[in-house]
Amino acid sequence: MRAIPVTPLTLDIARRIIWFEPPGLALADPIRFMTYAMTYARHEDMRVIRRYVSDDEMREALDHAPPGIIDPRSWAYWNSKMGRYPPPPLPVRRFVTHADGQNPFTACNPGPAQNLDLEDQRRAGRAALQESRKDESRVPDLEEVRRRAREDWRKKYGDRK
Repeated sequence: MRAIPVTPLTLDIARRIIWFEPPGLALADPIRFMTYAMTYARHEDMRVIRRYVSDDEMREALDHAPPGIIDPRSWAYWNSKMGRYPPPPLPVRRFVTHADGQNPFTACNPGPAQNLDLEDQRRAGRAALQESRKDESRVPDLEEVRRRAREDWRKKYGDRK
């Protein structure tokens, strides 16, 4: 994605959208800036920004949006504006450790080509749930649990009530 030019107008917009860091730094990462803009910019701000950002660059910003910035409503809106309906899944923040077998510093969201269709995700989730249920030991019925608890209590405390 091309850099967004640094002008007094874009600096003012960056100052308003990403208030917690200097505007020059905010404009330095255009994908991150566009993600914040799609979430927090006013209509007038987006009209100015869209002078410098094409539809293809908007799609690129959506494809590589950092997780945790854009809200579901904005995500759905901007994806529909870019001709993507239904929208792909929101970016997800993942916490990876070395125990997971991945380097935590290189782990990230899958690219847009790797995003699964919603129906495929549902099927995969259902299959994983069924597999985990097979692995679980049989849960005893409530009467069996009560009987064992009674026996354990009697062994520990005797027959007193």
